[in-house]
Amino acid sequence: MSQALRQQSGIITPPVQTRQPRLRTVTPSADPAQFRDGMALLAAAVSIITTDGGKGRHGFTASAVCSVSDDPPTLLVCINRSASTHPHILEHGTLAVNVLTGEQKELSSVFSDRSKTMEDRFASATWTRGLAGAPLLAHALASFDCIVDRTIDAGTHTVVLASVVDIALSANAPDSLVWFSRQYATLPRSV
Repeated sequence: MSQALRQQSGIITPPVQTRQPRLRTVTPSADPAQFRDGMALLAAAVSIITTDGGKGRHGFTASAVCSVSDDPPTLLVCINRSASTHPHILEHGTLAVNVLTGEQKELSSVFSDRSKTMEDRFASATWTRGLAGAPLLAHALASFDCIVDRTIDAGTHTVVLASVVDIALSANAPDSLVWFSRQYATLPRSV
């Protein structure tokens, strides 16, 4: 029914408003090196991402982790497709995000060293098995035990949306390990 007929018949209904995203035809042209320099100024918590399953334990150091939703609890983890752990997380369908304390800087370096075997990496700390099966780091600031829900390919990375099935929090860790300006720093825990 047209707006004119609605008015003539006494039926006045506001038109339906729909919000469509504006489509732009701008081609991305940001310089990749400048982008990396800018992202180096975005401080981020340092975590060790782990998985376990038929192909054994695997893990790597990451800073590209963030919350998506608290209902249901969901995390986002970006994984470079060239990382040796990448196919195992997807195959196992499980992962843990182990947030590091300032005292675990050395462990972060071990898990980011491509020359270290997975056996060497995991031998550097104490681990337990989470409900979903991934290794949880003893004495982590926080460990999020997750199952892989969805994946999205984006550039060189896979964005993993992971549903959190369990959480272990440290009651006494003094600080958090962060990555800022291409170096480690610690952020004190406020009391």
